[in-house]
Amino acid sequence: MRRRLAMLVAATTSLVLIAFLVPIAVLLRSEAAERATGQASMEGHSIAQLLPDVAEGSLPADGTTTVFLADGRVIGARAATSPSVRLAQQGQSFIAETAGGREVLIGVQSGADGTSVVRVFVPASTLYDGVAKTWALLALLGLALFALGMVIADRLGRRLVRSVTALAETADRLSRGELTARVNPGGPPEIHNVGSELNRLADRIDELLNSARAEAADLAHRLRTPLTALRLDIGGLRDPVESERVLASLQDLSAQVDEIIRTARRPGRTGAVAMADLAAIARERLHFWAALAEDTGRPLTGNIPSKAVLVRIGAEDLAATFDVLLDNAFRHTPDSAAVRLVVEDNGVAWVEDAGTGIGPTAGTPGTTGLGLDIARRTVEAVRGSLTIGSSELGGAKVVLTIERLNRETAQRNSSPA
Repeated sequence: MRRRLAMLVAATTSLVLIAFLVPIAVLLRSEAAERATGQASMEGHSIAQLLPDVAEGSLPADGTTTVFLADGRVIGARAATSPSVRLAQQGQSFIAETAGGREVLIGVQSGADGTSVVRVFVPASTLYDGVAKTWALLALLGLALFALGMVIADRLGRRLVRSVTALAETADRLSRGELTARVNPGGPPEIHNVGSELNRLADRIDELLNSARAEAADLAHRLRTPLTALRLDIGGLRDPVESERVLASLQDLSAQVDEIIRTARRPGRTGAVAMADLAAIARERLHFWAALAEDTGRPLTGNIPSKAVLVRIGAEDLAATFDVLLDNAFRHTPDSAAVRLVVEDNGVAWVEDAGTGIGPTAGTPGTTGLGLDIARRTVEAVRGSLTIGSSELGGAKVVLTIERLNRETAQRNSSPA
């Protein structure tokens, strides 16, 4: 926008300056020639009044005046009897263009002797004396006006671009889930109005999300009562095996309801850009799950870099996502199946196992269980992705891809406000 505005102002200013300065330059040139010609005409008429008694010494010493007397004598500067002079000898007075300048011809009747002619030659250097300097001043004036126009255009463009950039940055922060992001409306009235409406939209989105969280949490909380009653009823089953199986399913359902409530009540991300150390949190969750793996005799390994891998996601969300992936691997594979957690420097991490794998439709949202769907939405909320594939170990491989933060963004995010 700034560049286009500068080009538009440059083109417009150039056209205006050309339309303004060129006619002035032509007019000044014409006025200079008319002034020099008028001065020569006055000089010629002064000499004409002295005829026929004019003498050689009474003519100007600039060598531009010639008198053609009626008796054939020529006084003053050398000049040929041109067709213009012969025309003036018929009693006419006029101005004629000639090579190298302009000549003023005045025919003077000398009685019976005939007509004398006074010729005053005005060279081009005299005709346009001072025009070059005036044109140079006009050119400097034009350049100054052009530069002033470009400075004004640059300031205006910078103001417009600054306002639009602020809108874009705020919209980007909102799209990343930073619901407290607001723009300080500025710039022209139109852009100011857009900024105000964007803030209103952000407020409305925040209200709707809070309302949706509250409703989801309330709805999930209501499920606890029938689940508790169902747990009591299960205790009355006669078959212990069937009772244990149904109770395990009920406990799984209760855990998922609790996860829904925690997710719904989790506050939206506010303030600065969410940031977490992917490697550090992976090591922490691997250590946490190592105790369960040791109790069940499950091989659990990790390949995690020692240096920090900063990614654009909250630490709490990232830890919960790793827990979902590891819990999914532990739940759906035998205790003897190996599980491995891998983290790469580019912000990619995965959990893979040596189980039987996941069906071909597992990559579709809604087909992988509530836990993985929640993990998928958590990662996608920060513009990441969760994909499911096959592992080299023979089982499933769930891959997380999260945007890695550069050092400048991380330092800015961690610095105090």
